[in-house]
Amino acid sequence: MSFDWKWGFVWDILPRLIEATGNTVMAACFGYLIAIVLGLMFALGQRTRFKVLSVVLRETVEFIRSTPLVLQIFFVFYVGPQVGVMLSPWTAGMIAIGLHYGAYLSEVYRAGIESVPKGQWEAAVSLSLSRVRTYTRVILPQAVPPAFAGMGNYLVGIFKDTPMLSVIGVAELMHTANSIGSENYRYLEPYTLVGVIFLLISLPTAWMLRILERVIRKKMGLRLR
Repeated sequence: MSFDWKWGFVWDILPRLIEATGNTVMAACFGYLIAIVLGLMFALGQRTRFKVLSVVLRETVEFIRSTPLVLQIFFVFYVGPQVGVMLSPWTAGMIAIGLHYGAYLSEVYRAGIESVPKGQWEAAVSLSLSRVRTYTRVILPQAVPPAFAGMGNYLVGIFKDTPMLSVIGVAELMHTANSIGSENYRYLEPYTLVGVIFLLISLPTAWMLRILERVIRKKMGLRLR
């Protein structure tokens, strides 16, 4: 077996892979935004005074976390039309990613909320703050910074899971690499480039998130002094 690497082929397919990289980044970013919002809704909903809603959301989160992402992608895209919900592959993929990672982020939010000292809750009650103002003005500003590291890890995780969207035909990076390979019967170069591109995305993202985390923790430390 020989290592038959062709640079000419690399330069030919690189523009297609770069274009697909943009699609991958877009899918990951939109999916992450959905996850951030849904995760917060799941976390706060489980703390509501309405026990039925709290139980339903808790079980929903556990169900989502206990099933694979690829199954959820198939379910949203293929089962949705059977109940009248017609979604494009892009929309279905981003919703599935948002739901999946929203369930995980809800646990990150929960841990952050529970880390807020009990005295902060008591102070909000003594000031007769509404539940909304208690969360928006007192609890969440203190809960989110400690949870930022976990939230950042899931962003990197979403980038690495976007290839699963290829199962419903989303033209992201892995789907494009598969297409190139099937067209030219060469898989070494496209798959290698996909790995390199994911490294070029994930490593700087993780590095920037660590820097941002340190900045946020430093500012929080200054505020608490």
